[in-house]
Amino acid sequence: MKHLGAAVLSGLLATLNAPLASAQGNTTSSSPATEHSDPIVRMHRQVAAANRVYDQKVAAAKKVYDHKKAEARKERDAAIKAAHDAAGQ
Repeated sequence: MKHLGAAVLSGLLATLNAPLASAQGNTTSSSPATEHSDPIVRMHRQVAAANRVYDQKVAAAKKVYDHKKAEARKERDAAIKAAHDAAGQ
């Protein structure tokens, strides 16, 4: 089970680090032509963009986790079935 946890963790880190490099260079999603002159409005737009990037990363991590969890469930169910079959004979 420790190996599964390590595999999930390393998968999550790999998934999360790839978009991080591209997201750091782009702090705002608006083009310079539509950039607002008010610094508070710019700040709110940057916060919203950061939240969108975060939500995308969390969604990707959840997909990896769910996939690994399903694989582990299949292995467990197969082992339980084998134990039941062996005890029944």
